Amino acid sequence: MKTIARIKTDFPEKFGIPRQSSRIYDLKGEIVFSPEYRNPDAVKGLDGFDYLWLLWKFDVPEKANFTATVRPPRLGGNIRMGVFATRSPFRPNPIGLSCVRLDSVEYTPDGPVLKVSGVDMKDGTEIYDIKPYLPSYDSHPEAREGFAKESLNHRLEVDIPDSLLSRFPEEKRTGILAILADDPRPSYQDDPERIYGVSYSGFNIRFKVKSETLTVTDVLPISQP
Repeated sequence: MKTIARIKTDFPEKFGIPRQSSRIYDLKGEIVFSPEYRNPDAVKGLDGFDYLWLLWKFDVPEKANFTATVRPPRLGGNIRMGVFATRSPFRPNPIGLSCVRLDSVEYTPDGPVLKVSGVDMKDGTEIYDIKPYLPSYDSHPEAREGFAKESLNHRLEVDIPDSLLSRFPEEKRTGILAILADDPRPSYQDDPERIYGVSYSGFNIRFKVKSETLTVTDVLPISQP
C-alpha cells in the first residue's frame, strides 16, 4: 500500500476525535499529496463532487494474532461484538474508511490541496486512496443500523465559560462545542470527579462530566505541562 497523501487536522492525538466521519462538519482538514502524486491531472474532475471516500491508515499497534471479537466503546466496553460488525480500529488490517465533504480543490506550488470537512482523523494520518462519493449508489437511507443505532443520538450539555471559549479563534468554537457535546470519554468511564483532556487546535481542553453535563475547567496551551 502506498501513502498517496496525508491529512492536516487540529487533532494531535486520538482522544476526542469523533467516532464517525461527517458527524461534525465544523471540523476541517487539508489533504496534501505525497510528491509522487502531486500532478494536478490526478484530481481533474474531482471538484464536480460534493463528498469523498477516504481510505486511510489507523494509528494502532500491530497485533500478532487475529481477534474475532472486540468491545465497542459505545456499548460500554463490556459487550463483545464480531470485529467485522464494528468499526473498531483493531482489525486484521489497520484500514479506516471515512466520508468527508469536499469544500474546495486548491492548486498550490506544491500540488493540489483538498479542503475537506467532517474529518475524524489525527493530524498527519496517511491516506491510501481517494474516491468520489456517488449518492445514487452509496446512499441507502432505508438500511438498518444494527446495535449502533442505540448510541447515535447521545449528546451532553456543555458548560464552558466565555473566558475559556474565547481563547480559540471564532471559527473554531462551534467545532469545539460539538466535540465536547459528542462525549469524548470512553463509555465505560463515568467518574464525575475525573478530569479529562482533549487536545485540539493547539490547546488542551480540561473537563469533567456529571450526569449529562460536561463542564470545562480550563483551557491550556499544549506546550504547558
